[in-house]
Amino acid sequence: MKQPKQAIVLHSGGMDSSICLALAIRDFGRENVLSLSFCYHQRHSPELIQAQQICRAWNVDHKELDLEFLAQITDNALTNPQLTIQHLENQPPNSLVIGRNGLMAQIAGIQAHQLGARRLYLGVIELDSANSGYRDCSRVYMDLVQSLLKIDLAEPDFEIRTPLINMSKKETLIWAHKLGILEYLLQETITCYEGLPHYGCQICPACRLRNEGLRQFLVENPDFNPGYPTMENL
Repeated sequence: MKQPKQAIVLHSGGMDSSICLALAIRDFGRENVLSLSFCYHQRHSPELIQAQQICRAWNVDHKELDLEFLAQITDNALTNPQLTIQHLENQPPNSLVIGRNGLMAQIAGIQAHQLGARRLYLGVIELDSANSGYRDCSRVYMDLVQSLLKIDLAEPDFEIRTPLINMSKKETLIWAHKLGILEYLLQETITCYEGLPHYGCQICPACRLRNEGLRQFLVENPDFNPGYPTMENL
């Protein structure tokens, strides 16, 4: 028998989606939230382990779905570990997985409908679209997906929530700090495309954005302890 939910969170195991999970718990209660992760042969697959651990710690139901076929129909640096991650000028990064967020949102919407939920949370932010060339990280894109889901599900009230969409990385850290979860998430989430914890590889676009946001946050909050040694040149 299915367990009804009020909100589904697309949960990668990274910082932004974990903040969204905390917000959904705050808004609807942990028993009414499902964390939904996807395995698509991502080179940073340790993030999936972190998603599971976070959900266990927060006592939230968690589900992982298989999208491994993505690696068979598109070639990119996130599904092909033989490629070196790079972002050439005037081109999208080769870590772009075409259609990934739209596909995951569509599938998550179907799961939400099955469980009676009308709210779907995604941790996308415009910063990734503007700075990293990820075309599926804008509110315009998510509005289109939301419109399709309203038709597919025959649910005119269905909503995709993107609470971080207009934030900088520093602002997302500020919000996590206000929620009282920042130190925990800095320890437990994985953002790095190489699947490395904490400061990560310091090279990939995800690490650069996160580390710059943390550097800015620490300048304004020098007494904050991230839970691991601070890089002198962060």
